[in-house]
Amino acid sequence: MIKNLTSVRGIKCWGAHIGIKSMRRDLALIFSEVPASAACTFTQNQVVAEPVKISRRNVRDGKAQAIICNAGNANACTGEQGRLGAEAMVETAAKALGIEKEQVIIASTGIIGEPFPTEEVVKGIEENISKLSDDPKAGSFAANAILTTDTFAKEGFLEFELDGKTVHIGGIAKGSGMIHPNMATMLSFIVSDIAIEPGVLQKAVKECVNRSFNMITVDGDTSTNDMVAVLCNGLAGNKPIESEADESYLLFREKLEEMMIHLAKLIVSDGEGSSKFVEYRVSHAPSEEIARKLVRAISDSSLVKTAMFGRDPNWGRIICAGGNAGVPFDYTTVDLFLGCETELVQVLDKGRPVAFDRNQVKRLLRESHLRVHLNMNEGEAESTGWGTDLTTDYVMFNSVYTT
Repeated sequence: MIKNLTSVRGIKCWGAHIGIKSMRRDLALIFSEVPASAACTFTQNQVVAEPVKISRRNVRDGKAQAIICNAGNANACTGEQGRLGAEAMVETAAKALGIEKEQVIIASTGIIGEPFPTEEVVKGIEENISKLSDDPKAGSFAANAILTTDTFAKEGFLEFELDGKTVHIGGIAKGSGMIHPNMATMLSFIVSDIAIEPGVLQKAVKECVNRSFNMITVDGDTSTNDMVAVLCNGLAGNKPIESEADESYLLFREKLEEMMIHLAKLIVSDGEGSSKFVEYRVSHAPSEEIARKLVRAISDSSLVKTAMFGRDPNWGRIICAGGNAGVPFDYTTVDLFLGCETELVQVLDKGRPVAFDRNQVKRLLRESHLRVHLNMNEGEAESTGWGTDLTTDYVMFNSVYTT
């Protein structure tokens, strides 16, 4: 049997077509039967969509019970009309569910600057709340209802033992273009039945986002709507995790990170117009922060992306991008390897070029899953990130996005 969001105790979902998009489901509903600990990370773009503003406010107390998301309209740069529409979204959901409006997290995704379709969204919420279900199909409906230019729904589920109890984590995500999260038009909603205090959950979410969603890039653009929201309702019955010092905290954080990395990789694999999935690893760095910044700088370099597209083993672009990362970077200590999932070829040894078969590496770079490994030889820290190539298809797709 398929397991997803609705396989988590106390979670009901639905996904409906309400007419914002012509052919796809475009309204997702996620509801916990009991109040849940809640934690979110949001975009750090200075242009912030209306639902982000409201969700930031509503999650301050660390509690929530529902997530409502519409697709097809970002409700960003929409002024007072958009603000009122977002407020109506919250109020309608709260009334229909019989909960306080502060218990509702909302999100939107789609085109920026279009008037928000308040009437359609309000009507859609009112008509579909009664359809909330714990059937796995309802979870998949919700996963499909948050998509925009995505070509497939992104879902995940895992379970593990804690204090003699089975804990479940389910997640969904959307994202294909405008992907360069910096959370401090990618969205992810994750639910669990673990018992954990809100402040401790927020700490775990922030740490896991930094190692997953904040380590992916498709085009280098941070959206106005980026959001990761996590609800944990405690119905697993484990002893509540109240501190980072609890033994259970590390296990939960490990599993939450596993879920986020899974969803993050699905986003990259669906990058608009992309033909390559590229894993970037920096190892033996002085600190994780330095490794992370190097990964992000290299993976986001347009010149590196185009080299991956052209199957060009032009390692100089990678070293150049590392030098632009804003961290100490001595290329004379670096070992660099290029290749695919099954084979890597060394092209630099302590900063010195290594004689390699250029045609062999070019053949490896024809694969759809590529790897770039940079060994700094300066410490024990490491970081991994994921990105795509930059193709002519991406340029063509985004040059006519609204027309």
